[in-house]
Amino acid sequence: MTTGTDAYRIDEEPYYQPQGDEIGIFEAAYNNNIPILLKGPTGCGKTRFMEHMAWRLKLPLVTVACHDDLTASDLVGRYLIVGGETRWMDGPLAYAVRHGAICYLDEVVEARKDTTVVIHPLADDRRALPIEKTGELLTATDAFCLAMSYNPGYQSVLKDLKQSTRQRFVAIEFEYPDAEAEKQIVVRESGLDEDRAAKLVKFAGMTRNLKGSGLDEGASTRLLVHAGKLMASGVDTRIACNSGVAQALTDDPEMLAAVRELSSSLF
Repeated sequence: MTTGTDAYRIDEEPYYQPQGDEIGIFEAAYNNNIPILLKGPTGCGKTRFMEHMAWRLKLPLVTVACHDDLTASDLVGRYLIVGGETRWMDGPLAYAVRHGAICYLDEVVEARKDTTVVIHPLADDRRALPIEKTGELLTATDAFCLAMSYNPGYQSVLKDLKQSTRQRFVAIEFEYPDAEAEKQIVVRESGLDEDRAAKLVKFAGMTRNLKGSGLDEGASTRLLVHAGKLMASGVDTRIACNSGVAQALTDDPEMLAAVRELSSSLF
């Protein structure tokens, strides 16, 4: 049974294929106590990168999936009734600060702006988290790291990072891998043969060209891996492309037909 921070540690190296100098930038920022912002489209490898860096730095990784209902108390902590007694329970942010872990806020723009403000004291020279309900001031050790991610393609007036938040971070931009690297990722992650993996990558490129012309996003590397796993498990190629990619991209009948036609042209 895992206890304490052991539950958040990554023992085996997660497979990650570098796209550029993102590992070096992350390590330099971490060594200088600078928080990190990952920017890129959905399914391009941001979360896998974080898992790889947590393993590389031998740090626990505490991940928070941000959403509209996420409150400051959800991040920092709250009093709970335990065995008839009132006890303070750290939230994931306070837990990571207290134990010298990485706190990763995934898709941070989904959280309310009044919630993300609580990270400001941690994201500047203070490196501290005031807990108003207990009067405690948690000061981060050098081991603590604050990181967050978002998809710039989903920005809007209502869902965007405040300048007062984003200018506290070093930003690393992610894109989908080049065709050869993406093919190797699909082969490694799904067990699919190289020939069909290459066709899947070409299919993804076609769907990405439809972004803004009927599709909000093209097929991500994650979707290609899903489709590849279906194919490697014996599912018919066109059915795998439909269930693993087309249906995940859109519900619009015309766009579904168009995406299916693209896959049919390759398989």
